[in-house]
Amino acid sequence: MVNFGKKLAQDQVEEWKGYYINYKLMKKMLKQYVQQTQIGGKDCEQILKEFSRILDDQIERIVLFLLQQQGHLASRIEELGAQRSAIARQVDTSRVFQLREDYREVGRDLVKLLRFVDMNATGLRKILKKFDKRFGYKFTDYYVTTRANHPYSQLQQVFKQVGIVAVAGALSRNLAYLEDEHRGSFLSIYDNPSVVLKDPIIDQVNNAVQKLTHATNFMQYLGQHALIVQDDTTSESEDTVNDESYHFMSLMLNLVNTFLYMVNTYIIVPTADDYSVSLGAAPTVCGIIIGSMAVAQVFSSVYFSAWSNRSYFRPLVFSSIMLFSGNLLYALAYDLNSLTVLLIGRILCGLGSARAVNRRYISDCVPLKTRLQASAGFVSASALGMACGPGLAGFLQTKFTIYSLTFNQSTLPGWLMSISWLLYLVWLWFSFKEPEHFAKAAASAAASESSHQESANLEEGLAQPLLIAEDRMDENSEDNDDTTDSQKSHEPATSFVSAYKLLTPSVKVQLLIYFMLKYAMEILLSESSVITTYYFNWDTSAVAIFLAILGLTVLPVNALVGSYVTNWFEDRQILLASEIMVLIGIIMSFRYTPHYSIPQYVSSALITFVFAEVLEGVNLSLLSRVMSSRLSRGTYNGGLLSTEAGTLARVVADATITGAGYLGTGMLLNVTLLPPLVISIVSIVATFCTYNTLF
Repeated sequence: MVNFGKKLAQDQVEEWKGYYINYKLMKKMLKQYVQQTQIGGKDCEQILKEFSRILDDQIERIVLFLLQQQGHLASRIEELGAQRSAIARQVDTSRVFQLREDYREVGRDLVKLLRFVDMNATGLRKILKKFDKRFGYKFTDYYVTTRANHPYSQLQQVFKQVGIVAVAGALSRNLAYLEDEHRGSFLSIYDNPSVVLKDPIIDQVNNAVQKLTHATNFMQYLGQHALIVQDDTTSESEDTVNDESYHFMSLMLNLVNTFLYMVNTYIIVPTADDYSVSLGAAPTVCGIIIGSMAVAQVFSSVYFSAWSNRSYFRPLVFSSIMLFSGNLLYALAYDLNSLTVLLIGRILCGLGSARAVNRRYISDCVPLKTRLQASAGFVSASALGMACGPGLAGFLQTKFTIYSLTFNQSTLPGWLMSISWLLYLVWLWFSFKEPEHFAKAAASAAASESSHQESANLEEGLAQPLLIAEDRMDENSEDNDDTTDSQKSHEPATSFVSAYKLLTPSVKVQLLIYFMLKYAMEILLSESSVITTYYFNWDTSAVAIFLAILGLTVLPVNALVGSYVTNWFEDRQILLASEIMVLIGIIMSFRYTPHYSIPQYVSSALITFVFAEVLEGVNLSLLSRVMSSRLSRGTYNGGLLSTEAGTLARVVADATITGAGYLGTGMLLNVTLLPPLVISIVSIVATFCTYNTLF
């Protein structure tokens, strides 16, 4: 892994060397400021002003050079446009070919300029984060607040470069026109907006523009939902996963595991209240039945994440066995007339949650060029499972007995899922391939053990030269930072405490938002059967159809947001707007009069669920950018933290439903909506407080 300072020095264009951000100088200045504040030489206010001026100078140099290069590219495109017009009515294949190559040469230079801007933008973000880390999270908020919207500010020229995007558009348009004229077509790219020009240079330009402006497409947006945090300094050439070691069937098995687990989670929601009543409990005990799986998942996420450091096959086998056993107990609880057996079955299902393994497999074992599609597949499998679970429950409306075993709408979900997990286990056993890096690690460990005695004899003699060599390496480090920082800057977190220390206030707010939206969604989904039966007399099929329709909105909504909305607005704007809409949906859900209507319930549920889905996507998209790269690896990674936040929200929500049930079903709706209402308001206030750091 190469740190950013070294990557900046290695990847910068030699002739542009004097126009990049002086990252090394910035880090030295920060170190000096820390020392000065410790001895009382300067106060924080003075340091803020001084460093702001230094950063202003850095940005101005970058922007002026950028404008100069944009002018050169624009002039070249204009000259090529004149040549294109001159040969428009001639059939000269050689001249058309040469002109196309000239345009592509401009495209290559444009990509080089876009990478120049991207490197500098990354450097600015990193230096702002370092300043916040050293001085208590004050500088970024101050700097962005005072510069972002000022008419003379050049900050947005780096982060939202309209001029350079216009140059990219002119290049794409001219290449497309050249192609159309060569084929004798009079249509333009504006006449066929769905037709994309297939040219490798244009693809590179578009990818570079999207990365620079945070514009995105559906696949990228969906892939970010998986929260597989990609280190800024990792490039495709450094990717340790090659095509030979990549095993597609193993990836498919992980995605199927994700799908089946989400089906398993939500297939019981329409019938959990009826099942609890048949066992002699209150309908609101469905909160405990549904939530017990989430309680176990709080713990299983940790040990599965740790287990995936050593193997993927064994935890997936264990997961399948636990889920098979848990569903079997869930199905048998009816004939045993035991609520305890039912809860044990759901707990076993939660202990089999291998989502941390599924996410980790994609991060570690899928090549970089395929990782985005695999991440999108992970999210799609989750969404489809969420929709299919209640939908399947709607088809299980039958009752029969075989050898004194009862099969009805309450037990059939357990029987169906136990058979599914048994078949999955057989498929896993014969088709999964353990990644090569585990075998290599085992071989390395064996070799290390065999040579332990020899190395022990040489240890004393080699210790001093090695220490001297390390000191020299530290002295020659271009970062010139303190030894502790250079050693730990890329180490993964080793505990929840160390992971928590890596969270900035903006990341903590994002996790609070994630907790809030999962809380609101769980309240909506888990109590839907009780609420609709009490107020509207819906049967199980009606509840299943309603929940399935909600689940099916996930992918279309994400497609709309990922393909269009995120290209029109900033992520933080969408985040805040979605939070407000979720709050509106929660407020609309309250029962204000004795008569509670179906249109009110359905419309409020759709608003809450749909905008919670939008909020989840944008929230995780922001998290994937602002979260420390140290949380992209190891047991206590960003994916685990978000999973724990979401799972805890589900646990608290389901406990709230059961607790509110003691007040009576008539009070259930309003009582359970109060906590998400309060948390939603708090999250909106917190978003306003950290808004300027979300860029």
